[in-house]
Amino acid sequence: MKPIFSSFHSLHSPLFHPLLPLNRRPRWARMESSPPHHRSSSQNKIKLIVIMGTTGTGKSRLSIDLSTHFPHSEIINSDKMQRYNGLDITTNKIPLHERNGVPHHLLGDVESIDADVSPSQFRSEAGLTIANIASSGNLPLLVGGSNSFIHALLVETFDPRVDDVFAAPDSVSHLLRYDCCFLWVDVAWSVLTDCLCERVDDMLESGMLEELAQFYDPTKEDFRVGLRKAIGVPEFGIYFKSYPPWESKENGTVPPAKEGCNNQARRAAYEEAVREIKHSTCRLAKRQIWKIQRLRESGWELKRLDGTATFEAIMKKKEWRSIWEKEVLEPSVKAVNRFFE
Repeated sequence: MKPIFSSFHSLHSPLFHPLLPLNRRPRWARMESSPPHHRSSSQNKIKLIVIMGTTGTGKSRLSIDLSTHFPHSEIINSDKMQRYNGLDITTNKIPLHERNGVPHHLLGDVESIDADVSPSQFRSEAGLTIANIASSGNLPLLVGGSNSFIHALLVETFDPRVDDVFAAPDSVSHLLRYDCCFLWVDVAWSVLTDCLCERVDDMLESGMLEELAQFYDPTKEDFRVGLRKAIGVPEFGIYFKSYPPWESKENGTVPPAKEGCNNQARRAAYEEAVREIKHSTCRLAKRQIWKIQRLRESGWELKRLDGTATFEAIMKKKEWRSIWEKEVLEPSVKAVNRFFE
């Protein structure tokens, strides 16, 4: 089975299909020259494009698409698990060959898988990165689904003592230190959950199980720190504890996902791990939606882009590219143009 849903691996990896081909020419006017991206003359604030949304809604593709319309763009990753070096399939990193030559920052740059990246650390590192991009006259695009990171970075005043800013009353601030254009890619929940479950299957087809098998360390069972918090690591950690990957290699046992596995207990454990990954992914998306709503209620002006029809077409294996252009990409380009005007 070839994957039908991808975010930013190859055509045969999770989340690619809701994304416009890089060589496809737009039907609307392209910005031929780069405006003075680095500052807003009215507020003397750095101008920043912020692409938000839950996991699996095509944020990364939209950022690449926008970079083809707005020259000299540079992308700053705001996905916490994608900060770590490793587990590229499991964490859905965009591979180098699909970045279209657009510089990416804070992506796979944390070498220690045991280190935790705090919101205050991200605020400092991403703030410096944005300042450097703006000082060179280029356009910074902030892209990712870790809303606690986004809030920590953008607000004027940040209190690192607050563990969960979204849980604390009146702690979400609407006073921002950048001049922001917010693009929120949204997909109806019923459609999104089906797509997320399909994406997990595609990730497994693309080698997620083998990637996690290489990552597995039986001496480290604390899944609350670092890269081991990534969805897929705890779920398959339980499976590998009963069925160590090195034993499978030694005795030649085929992966339980393949036809012909006659070990019913092993296959049942594998299927349970897959179910848990799907549940965890949907729980993550639900919490991300809640956080985005908190931001909107607090005064953040988010431009909603409805990707539902695009993903419905993908799930039905129908033509989706023109829908993506019309309902997601074109409104985004117009919103950014208005932002600069």
